[in-house]
Amino acid sequence: MIDRVVTSGTFSLDGGTWEVDNNVWLVGSGREVVVVDAAHDANAIAERVGDREVRAIVCTHAHNDHIDAAADLAALVGAPILLHPADQVLWETVYPDLPYTPLRDGEVVSAGGVELTVLHTPGHAPGAVCLHAPELGAVFSGDTLFNGGPGATGRSFSSFETIIESIRTRLLPLPEKTVVHTGHGDSTTIGAEAPHLQEWLDRGH
Repeated sequence: MIDRVVTSGTFSLDGGTWEVDNNVWLVGSGREVVVVDAAHDANAIAERVGDREVRAIVCTHAHNDHIDAAADLAALVGAPILLHPADQVLWETVYPDLPYTPLRDGEVVSAGGVELTVLHTPGHAPGAVCLHAPELGAVFSGDTLFNGGPGATGRSFSSFETIIESIRTRLLPLPEKTVVHTGHGDSTTIGAEAPHLQEWLDRGH
């Protein structure tokens, strides 16, 4: 079972602020779920969760628009927050004193019989991760891969070369039919994005 809640707010970094709509994904069953990226509106997310148990709130990275509802949601549903520790510097810009549970590459987070394998995919942010659910034929890509190309790398703590390497080595080997559920905008598939790798490389240089 995959649910999506779209929430709206702002993304701020390097002195700029932008209006954004974020995809919040609920993955699991009718009894329990994992929340992927608690963005902007803890009450709206909790309402969609309903009476299901939240096993974990997983942050694909620590840009403020992906974590700004994490603390409030954790308090509402009593779930731990999981984040790759390479994003500590970004996390502290929002939560200087809030602890989280460190995520590791290859770790499996599960809810309702669905297993999500953590793929560390730095580039958009140092601690960016994607979550691969083979039984669902899906990967939750955060801001690493979008419908149309890689996530932005023009701001602090990001690297175009690194994100391309992450996509090439961690995402493109997944089955072509794998649905890519993104942090913003429409979903896509690995097969739809794979042919464009050379275009991204050419565009980046």
